[in-house]
Amino acid sequence: MTLSPPRAPALPDPTADRAEVLVVGGGNAGISLAARLRRDGWRDVVLVEPSPVHRYRPLLNYVGAGEASMRSLEKPMGRVVPDGVRWVRDAVASVDPAAKVVTTGRGRRLRYTTLVVCPGTQEDWEDTPGLQSAYTAGWATSTYVPSAAPLVWPALRGVRSGTVLFTVPPEPAPCAATALKPLLMACDAWRRAGVLDDLDVVLALPGEHVTEVPMADARLERAFERYGVRVLRGTRVARVDPVLRSVELTTSTGTVRLDDLAHAHVVPHYRGPRWVSDAGLGTPAGQVDVDPETLRSRASDAVWAIGDVAAMATSSSGGGLRKQVDVLAKNLTAVAKGRKLHHYDGFTVMPVTTSHRRLVLVERDRKGPRPRHLPVLRRFRPRRLTWLFDRYGLPVLYWHRILRGKV
Repeated sequence: MTLSPPRAPALPDPTADRAEVLVVGGGNAGISLAARLRRDGWRDVVLVEPSPVHRYRPLLNYVGAGEASMRSLEKPMGRVVPDGVRWVRDAVASVDPAAKVVTTGRGRRLRYTTLVVCPGTQEDWEDTPGLQSAYTAGWATSTYVPSAAPLVWPALRGVRSGTVLFTVPPEPAPCAATALKPLLMACDAWRRAGVLDDLDVVLALPGEHVTEVPMADARLERAFERYGVRVLRGTRVARVDPVLRSVELTTSTGTVRLDDLAHAHVVPHYRGPRWVSDAGLGTPAGQVDVDPETLRSRASDAVWAIGDVAAMATSSSGGGLRKQVDVLAKNLTAVAKGRKLHHYDGFTVMPVTTSHRRLVLVERDRKGPRPRHLPVLRRFRPRRLTWLFDRYGLPVLYWHRILRGKV
């Protein structure tokens, strides 16, 4: 019998581990930016994202109000990765800005010319002891955690008496103001069911107001008063006792403890990935320290960041992200051609429901209220039209325009 000589190991493709533009993160930011870059003529774009599923996250709040299903907000990642973009199905383990190398969890080394960091933020369960156990026990949930979102509406619908806590997470958090959606939609449902007067509904805010836009906050304050919501301001969740169903809150004046809760919609605190700080790119909260106008890293000229993970002195939102994608795409081209950089003004949009099917769109930038980007829907008045646009219009726009780099 003749033995064949051992086969020589295959040599890696020398171009496979290099990228002109390496985009980390396959959420709204990463996919829409990659699509925009391809439309702008960039040929070598690589996307690093481990998840097999892409979610339109704003609909999670409607899942928590019984107005949407998880199927309506999820698609396979392979269906949304833009044509011509190479997808590395792995997570980032480390970044070396000096060598311009990203190392993945499976040990793959990816060299880049330009790195865009946009993986979003992640739940910091360690920052709130006991919260994850309370989620497991089932009496604490939130629409911000995809695995918990389908449990929110059955839990809230079943509450008929007792104390119910809702929290707005401190920054950095994904569009923190939208944490009011489950609260106000639930209050409206409880009122229609005739049980709202039997409930003590408590809202814990990290600051004095929700949006810092006076006209919008005045509307929301009237909604809190109408539903009898007890508002605790300047408050942060310190710890949770999953057995006693209690939550301890810290305020500027001391500690507040809520015991024997009927239910708690407690949004976890958030931080950026650990590798951001390990690479010397981050703030204490793990966000990328960028110039908030150009979106360029202060630590490395080859690194840029957008979305929740970027520290840019504004509230994160999908509406703001569309503006960031536009500015960043133009800036990458500007750098390549030696032109002047464009600036992001901090524009953001916060959609907040005030009842079962009415919603107010709050627009602002770093200077304050700026109702100019959505002229048809610009007034701070809750409307059914804005609710319909947020619930049904934006998802269509998202899947067919935004993720294709057309908006």
